[in-house]
Amino acid sequence: MRDPRGLWLRRTIRFRVTIVTTVVTLAVLLGLAAVTSKMIGPLLVDSADAELSTSLSAASARVERGEPVAPSPHLQVRVLDTAGTPVDGGPPVSLDPADVRVLKAGTPVLRGNDAPPARWLGTVVTAPDGSQRLVVAGTGIVGYEAAHHRALQWLLIAALIVAAAVAATTWIAVRTSLRPVERMRSAAGRLGAGRRLPIPEAHDELRSLAGALNALLARRDEATDRLRRFTGDAAHELRSPVASIRVQAEVAVTHPDPDLSQEVLSDVVREAERLSSLVDGLLTLARSDAGEVPPAEPVDLALAAADAATRCRGDGPAVQLHVPPTPCWVLAAPSEVDLVLDNLLRNALRHARAQVTVTVLVASKAIRLVVDDDGHGIPEEHRTRVFDRFYRIQDDRARSSGGTGLGLALVAEVVRRRGGAVRVSESPEGGARFQVTWRVAR
Repeated sequence: MRDPRGLWLRRTIRFRVTIVTTVVTLAVLLGLAAVTSKMIGPLLVDSADAELSTSLSAASARVERGEPVAPSPHLQVRVLDTAGTPVDGGPPVSLDPADVRVLKAGTPVLRGNDAPPARWLGTVVTAPDGSQRLVVAGTGIVGYEAAHHRALQWLLIAALIVAAAVAATTWIAVRTSLRPVERMRSAAGRLGAGRRLPIPEAHDELRSLAGALNALLARRDEATDRLRRFTGDAAHELRSPVASIRVQAEVAVTHPDPDLSQEVLSDVVREAERLSSLVDGLLTLARSDAGEVPPAEPVDLALAAADAATRCRGDGPAVQLHVPPTPCWVLAAPSEVDLVLDNLLRNALRHARAQVTVTVLVASKAIRLVVDDDGHGIPEEHRTRVFDRFYRIQDDRARSSGGTGLGLALVAEVVRRRGGAVRVSESPEGGARFQVTWRVAR
């Protein structure tokens, strides 16, 4: 058995909108036709009541004065006793005892079985001799049943005609409205790299849609270019250590020399460590691009900075630490804080001449980590790009010093995804100053 919802969803938007609009319109019109046809009878009765009330009032006044009731060419105005027997000398009236009791109570009577249906009004008055008289006025409502049924038929026909007109109008209107969408779809199918959809002239929803799609295409092209550059750079960077290890191994196999084996093994270990560091950095960036972010928690930046300074101290430049005596809680993952500190410190130690200074500054809403070195610094034209992946200011020197070009990119990625900021400027010692701003963990 076919799923009705599936069949419905496989139809075009034009078909669905037309069907829904037509069904709703037809239902409303049919309801109005039924209500209107039922209101025609009461309207005819109300019109008869207005005429009967005037004649009844005039006749009642004449009976109270003892005057004969003047005949009416269109209405039956009769004088009866309280039992319903005529006392005006006229023929019997078509009222049964139940109708007489209702009329004596002052309630109108509608005799639907008469041909045509008759409407009667009555009132009890006192004649000059003290007797009670029932004055009644009645008229036949010609066309009562016919008006009801005829009106219903015409209203139903009108409802069908209007529903058909609404269906045709909706079909044409939706088709016309969706024509720019079809053109947009056709243009999107022919778009090449770097091209955008034409923006409609009308300032409507389609213009907003085209703008949103163009923005999406721009982000797609940007992501594609970034992925292409990243893949090319990664392949280039991986090729270097792999080729070095291969050359060293081939030399060792081709020319076995016990005196040179230790040197070859040292070179292989160094290149393997560089390759491992490069792979770790690539995996970290790939996880970040995929949205795999570790849960944040309060981390004491002062304690983490002290531990990082201890890890990085060696025979190279000295590391000075300036941190507050109290904990400095930032909102991040412990692994992220360690990654930022290790990369900034190793980068500073790699380029410093004699000293690296690590400072933690606390404000009301943010905590700043400042790493200064007394090296050659970073020229201003390179400061906006040092956080790009695989970017090196001096490519050969960076390769020889062991850098992968991913450390600062990892720092920027980790900090920014936690709502922080990182920037580079000139250090008072003449080298580079890296400043990282983290949000305070409440």
